[in-house]
Amino acid sequence: MKIIKMLTAILGVTAVCVSALAQEEEDEGPIAYTYATYFYCNGGPANRADEIIAADAERMDGFVEDGTITAWGWLSHHTGGRWMRVFYHQAKTMDGLMDAYDKLGEGQDEEEAEEFGQICNAHDDYIWQVMNGSQGGERGEAGFSVYHTCDISREARADEIVDEHFAPILNAMVEEGKLTSWGWSAHVVGGEYRKLQTMTAPDHKSLMAARGDAIEALYDDDNEAGAEFSEICGPHVDYIWNILNETP
Repeated sequence: MKIIKMLTAILGVTAVCVSALAQEEEDEGPIAYTYATYFYCNGGPANRADEIIAADAERMDGFVEDGTITAWGWLSHHTGGRWMRVFYHQAKTMDGLMDAYDKLGEGQDEEEAEEFGQICNAHDDYIWQVMNGSQGGERGEAGFSVYHTCDISREARADEIVDEHFAPILNAMVEEGKLTSWGWSAHVVGGEYRKLQTMTAPDHKSLMAARGDAIEALYDDDNEAGAEFSEICGPHVDYIWNILNETP
């Protein structure tokens, strides 16, 4: 069985990942769609799964070059919950995302796919809309993800707060070099998490320092927008990731 097929055949459809793309000049909807799979790697050494993905990187890069997908990536767990690895691919449209899903398994080594499935033998899938983010495709090697549980009836207001109040602050942090990138995505398919906020930096120390600065700016006592956002999307789970492979 192909690795990419196995990503979605082990447990069905339910978890995440993300890469921040350039924001459209006109606000006409999602920037991109992300199909992401979070893995529980309980069947063996997860670093062997990393080796399998690294060996497959040239083939995956080919799908970016021929336009099948716009990006893909592989992340490893640093700090957080039970998800140990993340694989994702992106496309500009939902149709493109679904077409890519059917093609990414082509040409994969079947023995390595089987070995991969034995190591990372359970997963959750999510499909996300990338709604906002930093200009350009560059990302750092350390990533922070916040998975929000939100009041569904007020989600649109949370997006407005990000666009109007959070984006200028986070974009300034990218311009200042405190962050390499940031992103904001909305739930399409998957589990309980409704919004995904991401940021990356060159290393984990600078990432955590930047996160502290961001929290202070976004949720300052005088920032009414931050307080309102917390009312809408208060409960959340944090993960820190090592970004091992990404194209572009």
